[in-house]
Amino acid sequence: MTIVKDSEARGTQHCETTALGVLLRHEGLDLSEPMLFGLGSGLSFVYWDGKGMAFPFLGGRVKPFELTRNLAARLGLTLTTKETTSPRKAWENAAAPIDAGRPVGLQLDSYHLDYFRSKVHFGGHVVAMYGYDEHDVHLVDTDQQGGAVRTSRAALAKARAERGPMTARHRSFTITLPAHPLPWQEQIIPAIRHCADAFLAAPIANLGHRGIEKAGEQVPEWLPRADDPQQDLPQAALLMEKGGTGGALFRALYRDFLDECTRLIDDDDLRTGHRLYAEAATLWTDVSTLIAKAGESSDTGYLDQAGAILHDLSRIEKEAMQALRRL
Repeated sequence: MTIVKDSEARGTQHCETTALGVLLRHEGLDLSEPMLFGLGSGLSFVYWDGKGMAFPFLGGRVKPFELTRNLAARLGLTLTTKETTSPRKAWENAAAPIDAGRPVGLQLDSYHLDYFRSKVHFGGHVVAMYGYDEHDVHLVDTDQQGGAVRTSRAALAKARAERGPMTARHRSFTITLPAHPLPWQEQIIPAIRHCADAFLAAPIANLGHRGIEKAGEQVPEWLPRADDPQQDLPQAALLMEKGGTGGALFRALYRDFLDECTRLIDDDDLRTGHRLYAEAATLWTDVSTLIAKAGESSDTGYLDQAGAILHDLSRIEKEAMQALRRL
């Protein structure tokens, strides 16, 4: 068995920040999960109802791996990423850092992992790998999935080879800190501004605050849109709250990031952004509860209420990001 020494298997709430935490702590940089999420400008919104999709998807963060790239660039980290179409080479790319005494991040489809409780295809899942033997690999996943877990090497190979939305070609990555790391505190305001600019200037109407407005228009029509409302709507609500989002479709994570920032930076606009995102987090949880109730009861009134709250959320988040952009 090969295990990375001094690799702290601390699971948290969101998969990508969980993996980043493992890799960065091994390098000597220990930041909270909300701070990693915020420094990576991770918050976003997308209303996705693509052709051939069984049911619409509400996403609350940037694309998979974009958070990692943002964080590495902002903190001056060396991000080494490898991709391949060869399963043999993919295993070598994952095992080599372990053999050298370093954990490695992997992007894969969670559907195939032995320990995963919810068998739904998601190709943007990220884990940290810190050991292996002839049969199994040792991973760190979110607290919800068990934190320090194992899966078979065969299952891992299937997860990494899967193709479809948000998948990567056997992507693996490592992170190295520079000899003289940039002070991360100085990158807080640039990270917030970057996130706010992207949110307010989204190029299409299903992204950012305009996307939330669109969701407010579309969600009241979800009952006839669903093939199986009693399954589809509660599943959508569950993903918003429990699908590795940290609650409230990532708004709770961003609220906590802004709260941590207010303890470091004295700024009225920052406090306004934090107050508004605290309000938004509560309302997003209300939306998910109403969507679940609509599926369970087939009562469109719950979806009408959810739609009305989403219109409010579009305004609240726009106001929050306008304040944060002024930092």
